[in-house]
Amino acid sequence: MNTLKTVFLMTIMMLLFLFVGYLIGGRGGMTIAFFFSLAMNFGSYWFSDKVVLSMYRAKQVDYNTAPELYSVVQELAHSAGLPMPKIYLIEDETPNAFATGRNPEHAAVAATTGIINTLSREELAGVLGHELAHVKHRDILIGTIAATIVGTITYIAQMAGWAMMFGGRGGSNDDDNGLASLFLIILAPIAATLLQLAVSRSREFSADADGARISHNPLALASALKKISAVNQLKPVNNAGPATAHMFIVNPLKGSGIKKLFSTHPPIEERIKRLETMAYSRN
Repeated sequence: MNTLKTVFLMTIMMLLFLFVGYLIGGRGGMTIAFFFSLAMNFGSYWFSDKVVLSMYRAKQVDYNTAPELYSVVQELAHSAGLPMPKIYLIEDETPNAFATGRNPEHAAVAATTGIINTLSREELAGVLGHELAHVKHRDILIGTIAATIVGTITYIAQMAGWAMMFGGRGGSNDDDNGLASLFLIILAPIAATLLQLAVSRSREFSADADGARISHNPLALASALKKISAVNQLKPVNNAGPATAHMFIVNPLKGSGIKKLFSTHPPIEERIKRLETMAYSRN
């Protein structure tokens, strides 16, 4: 169901992207928007992992430099039937982790030093199982495409809005059509963002479920989520920003009030509840 929901949401997002292109430049604008989207996604597909790892100053480690982290990932990759990913460590006392890379053969898992110091081995396995589930589902590619489309829609809409406001219009009909188009251009980025958030939340539920199966311990993952969430609300991950927040297992940014409505992640309470239900249904 989550996969079907993701396909549906991504299709609507792409149609919205083409609609914005058509609204601005007719069929020609729609064609330009389509090829612009392909170019942006191609760049993101090949280079986004290097950018994000550099952003968080992640350092690649091996068995000699991080034996526990390496051995846990190795066991889980074998359990998931995945190639061994590259492993990176981020010097940050706040516990969190994310996966990146364009496909399972070129995947990387990054964890903060805080997550190793905070969690038990079972909880760490649950978290890393979740990240490997993202790799297995190719969620990194899905998330990258969604983020790129939203960013492009927002950019095009902003440019079109400024052009319409200062371009001048002739008659009242032109004014009415211009105002209607401007209204739709303002709404398009909001709608695209909401679709992106829905995609992200759907993939998190799937990664929780499959990650719990990979690590064979849903309750350990539930416990890890509770600990990670509590610390991140007190002190977010260094250098964390909205552009990469969706990648982490728990949103690294503080969220309260209306911000929670626009969160890239489902409520922690709901994720924990689902994992507990999953664990008890197996007994």
